Amino acid sequence: MTVEKLEDKVWMQDNVRIVVRCNSDTKVRDYPHKNAAQANWNVTRFIEKRITPLLNGQEVVVLMGDGEQPHGRNLLSSLRDSYKNR
Repeated sequence: MTVEKLEDKVWMQDNVRIVVRCNSDTKVRDYPHKNAAQANWNVTRFIEKRITPLLNGQEVVVLMGDGEQPHGRNLLSSLRDSYKNR
Protein backbone atom coordinates (compact mmCIF):
# COMPACT_ATOMS: atom_id res chain seq x y z
CA MET A 1 0.00 0.00 0.00
CA THR A 2 1.26 3.52 -0.72
CA VAL A 3 1.44 6.26 1.90
CA GLU A 4 -1.24 8.15 -0.01
CA LYS A 5 -3.62 5.17 0.19
CA LEU A 6 -2.83 4.70 3.89
CA GLU A 7 -3.64 8.33 4.65
CA ASP A 8 -6.93 8.01 2.74
CA LYS A 9 -7.87 4.74 4.42
CA VAL A 10 -7.21 6.10 7.91
CA TRP A 11 -9.33 9.15 7.10
CA MET A 12 -12.23 7.09 5.71
CA GLN A 13 -12.20 4.44 8.44
CA ASP A 14 -11.04 6.26 11.56
CA ASN A 15 -11.98 9.84 10.66
CA VAL A 16 -8.48 10.96 11.63
CA ARG A 17 -6.32 13.04 9.28
CA ILE A 18 -2.71 11.84 9.23
CA VAL A 19 0.18 13.04 7.12
CA VAL A 20 3.19 10.79 6.63
CA ARG A 21 6.31 12.82 5.88
CA CYS A 22 7.66 11.14 2.75
CA ASN A 23 6.81 10.75 -0.93
CA SER A 24 3.16 9.85 -1.47
CA ASP A 25 4.10 6.74 -3.45
CA THR A 26 6.34 5.31 -0.69
CA LYS A 27 5.28 1.76 0.17
CA VAL A 28 4.14 0.89 3.71
CA ARG A 29 2.34 -2.06 5.29
CA ASP A 30 -1.40 -2.45 4.72
CA TYR A 31 -3.79 -1.00 7.29
CA PRO A 32 -5.17 -4.17 8.94
CA HIS A 33 -7.85 -2.63 11.16
CA LYS A 34 -11.50 -3.18 10.30
CA ASN A 35 -13.07 -0.93 12.95
CA ALA A 36 -12.43 2.67 13.90
CA ALA A 37 -10.28 3.32 16.94
CA GLN A 38 -12.20 4.02 20.13
CA ALA A 39 -13.14 7.64 20.77
CA ASN A 40 -11.56 7.56 24.24
CA TRP A 41 -8.09 6.75 22.86
CA ASN A 42 -5.66 9.66 22.88
CA VAL A 43 -3.72 10.72 19.79
CA THR A 44 -0.46 9.20 21.06
CA ARG A 45 -2.05 5.79 21.64
CA PHE A 46 -3.66 5.87 18.19
CA ILE A 47 -0.35 6.66 16.47
CA GLU A 48 1.68 4.16 18.53
CA LYS A 49 -0.78 1.27 18.20
CA ARG A 50 -2.11 1.71 14.67
CA ILE A 51 0.17 3.83 12.52
CA THR A 52 3.81 3.60 13.61
CA PRO A 53 4.01 -0.21 13.19
CA LEU A 54 3.07 0.20 9.51
CA LEU A 55 5.72 2.77 8.67
CA ASN A 56 9.33 1.98 8.06
CA GLY A 57 10.60 4.73 10.34
CA GLN A 58 8.72 7.47 8.48
CA GLU A 59 7.52 10.45 10.50
CA VAL A 60 3.76 10.89 10.87
CA VAL A 61 1.69 13.76 12.19
CA VAL A 62 -1.99 14.09 13.01
CA LEU A 63 -3.85 17.22 11.96
CA MET A 64 -6.88 18.83 13.57
CA GLY A 65 -9.63 20.49 11.57
CA ASP A 66 -7.84 23.84 11.70
CA GLY A 67 -4.60 22.30 10.38
CA GLU A 68 -2.82 22.43 13.74
CA GLN A 69 -1.20 19.41 15.38
CA PRO A 70 -3.03 18.28 18.53
CA HIS A 71 -1.30 17.49 21.79
CA GLY A 72 -0.74 13.75 22.21
CA ARG A 73 -3.14 13.62 25.16
CA ASN A 74 -6.08 14.91 23.08
CA LEU A 75 -8.83 12.32 22.76
CA LEU A 76 -9.88 11.06 19.36
CA SER A 77 -13.44 12.22 20.13
CA SER A 78 -12.19 15.83 20.40
CA LEU A 79 -10.03 15.43 17.33
CA ARG A 80 -12.95 14.13 15.30
CA ASP A 81 -15.14 16.97 16.52
CA SER A 82 -12.56 19.48 15.24
CA TYR A 83 -13.25 18.35 11.67
CA LYS A 84 -16.99 18.95 12.04
CA ASN A 85 -16.44 22.55 13.15
CA ARG A 86 -14.71 23.47 9.88
